[in-house]
Amino acid sequence: MVMPEPTKDKWIKISKGFEIHAKFPNCIRRSTRALDGKHIRMIQPQNSGSLYYNYKHFFSLVLLALCDANYCFTWVDIGAYGKNTDSGIFKESTYSKLTEKTLNIPDPSPINNSDETILPYVIVADEAFGMLENLMRPYGGKLLSYEKKIFNYRLTLARRYIECTFGIISNKWRILHRPLDVDIDFAEYIVKAICVLHNYVRTRDGCSYEDTFFTAPLSSLTGATTGRAIRVADNVRAKFMDYFTNEGSVEWQNRMI
Repeated sequence: MVMPEPTKDKWIKISKGFEIHAKFPNCIRRSTRALDGKHIRMIQPQNSGSLYYNYKHFFSLVLLALCDANYCFTWVDIGAYGKNTDSGIFKESTYSKLTEKTLNIPDPSPINNSDETILPYVIVADEAFGMLENLMRPYGGKLLSYEKKIFNYRLTLARRYIECTFGIISNKWRILHRPLDVDIDFAEYIVKAICVLHNYVRTRDGCSYEDTFFTAPLSSLTGATTGRAIRVADNVRAKFMDYFTNEGSVEWQNRMI
């Protein structure tokens, strides 16, 4: 009821929301969807050894999630080992099917009126993820061109929705303010219940902007390996970059980089 399996029509509706609010066309997050992962703190599970021990030196299970422009989860994957990286967890999740094109993602379409070049619908993620045709990450490095800085800023603007969503659930569901002291299976049920209840409350009661400020109980993931960006994906990213610095530019973006 509150987190149905996305259809092509649903993807398009989500994309329109991100185009209006985040100024990022053909985005289905996301992931307009944003993709991100968070560590849920736990007391060390019995007989788990170091399996759930992460790089930040505490025990956790991982919530990997996508959201829409209304701060609602559209997909979650819960229960990966705390020591895993974003990219490794993503490869094991159902969204790895992006590479198999089996997720009802709409067909590529133009993103502006002056260029008939079609581009795929994409999920936006951070640099921890390897880039795919349907998964955009920022350009790496510090000495970036103006165009690449604009692209990174616009991508970050879209990505912030998932960070805000994690902040909202941290504030609303106070059990996340302390490590979960339950069995692994029960912990997964708790996190699933929180995600579903969050959508239920969000669609009926909404949330205040202040709800998004506090994110400490959920720690960001980082990935050690990003993979080699394929030529097709890099061409897609370059097209988005060109759009953001030309027809799709907004007057305030130059002040933000």
